[in-house]
Amino acid sequence: MGIEQTIFLGIIQGLTEFLPISSSGHLVIFQHLIGLKNPELLLDISLHVGTLLAVLIFFWTDIKLMIYESIGLVGNLFRKRNPISKIQQFPHAALIVWIITGTIPTALIGILFSSFFQKMFGSPFFVGFMLIVTGAILGASRFIPDYFTKKSNIGLMLSFAVGIAQGAAIIPGISRSGATIVCGLFCGLNRELAGRFSFLLSIPAIIGATVLKFDITKITEIGFIPFFAGIVISFLVGLIALKITMNMVKKGNLYYFSPYCLLAGIVTIFIA
Repeated sequence: MGIEQTIFLGIIQGLTEFLPISSSGHLVIFQHLIGLKNPELLLDISLHVGTLLAVLIFFWTDIKLMIYESIGLVGNLFRKRNPISKIQQFPHAALIVWIITGTIPTALIGILFSSFFQKMFGSPFFVGFMLIVTGAILGASRFIPDYFTKKSNIGLMLSFAVGIAQGAAIIPGISRSGATIVCGLFCGLNRELAGRFSFLLSIPAIIGATVLKFDITKITEIGFIPFFAGIVISFLVGLIALKITMNMVKKGNLYYFSPYCLLAGIVTIFIA
């Protein structure tokens, strides 16, 4: 693995992991174009570590509050000051509960269908078709009115639904951020909260996938310098992409990415 290839893929991963245009789909396409024999290698390890760090830094304030409120809630429960039914009085502690709930269907889908989805990484034609599906999903968000997206409480069923959407995004070409954010919006979730929950929900998914796939021998295959270069580049570019995406979610402009996904899907199918 050359350093130039690593930097290039790091830029692609950093942009497409958070912009709703499917990082897995773009990595499959570009890895085939530049002739890599192991398409999932950097995707599973180096590049995802970089984008994970970007999420942790960007949402560090939320993460801190989630930790502090959870400690306070547990302390109150032991002192019997607050019953668990009042968890909504601790919105960031409740956020941890909803993240765990959303992670369950994602994990189940990953465990049950990972080998099946893994085969799809070898098919740019299939990726092109899924990019068109992503374009349709993003385009549908154009028709969600502002008065509908007022819900400020995530809740059990909504978090489970968004978790299913995240699990479906294991399919290369389906955007994880696009699917989860649009799912939250269609469930009536506040636009900013839909974006925050989507990216916070990605933390356990990325950690789980990285731990399961981690293999020190794979790092030696590509070299330590390219490996860490991939982390740094995807981290820096990921921070920029996160800022752009969150701003567009707040303004209700997520559908702006729909034409790109549709065009990219058509071109990919034609080339494949």
